[in-house]
Amino acid sequence: MTPASPAADPASEMTMALIAVRDQRDRAAFGRLFDHFGPRLKAMLMRGGLRDGSAEDVVQDVMLAVWHKAAQFDPHRAEAAAWIYRIARNRQIDLARRRPPPVPDAIEEPATIEPDAAQILALAQEASRLRAAMTMLTPEQGRALEQAFIEELPHSQISQMTGLPLGTIKSRIRLGLERLRHELRDLKP
Repeated sequence: MTPASPAADPASEMTMALIAVRDQRDRAAFGRLFDHFGPRLKAMLMRGGLRDGSAEDVVQDVMLAVWHKAAQFDPHRAEAAAWIYRIARNRQIDLARRRPPPVPDAIEEPATIEPDAAQILALAQEASRLRAAMTMLTPEQGRALEQAFIEELPHSQISQMTGLPLGTIKSRIRLGLERLRHELRDLKP
């Protein structure tokens, strides 16, 4: 088996064409590069999520960059394919960064449904039971629950405001919730 000549190797042939573009601004060599890489780049970009028209635009942009940046090509660092694909990948990343983030679909709220009389009565009764259960708590537990759940204060802030240790605040809230759970155990969730 004889080794293939460098001219028969498509990678070497494309590297030589890119060197001709770099050194002599050879339009025919650039045409060979475009004919070879254009469809391959388009396929890669389409696999990456670009639509047909967008992929073609990016291919045009990449090949224009190849023409303008050919002076930067160093065949000792990379083959032509690697260099050109890197430009394409960078362009694809640039496009992705420029796109605005997707906006989630708006969830349509159902037409305003007025609660019926039974729901209003049930809520009023539950609120009344909750108020009665709150009176069963110690004043300290009741105040800690109000601060934590009605005023929506973090436990650490309640501790700072009252001057009590954080563990004491957490214990009052836990004991108060246990007492409320016991008092309201017959309510359905």
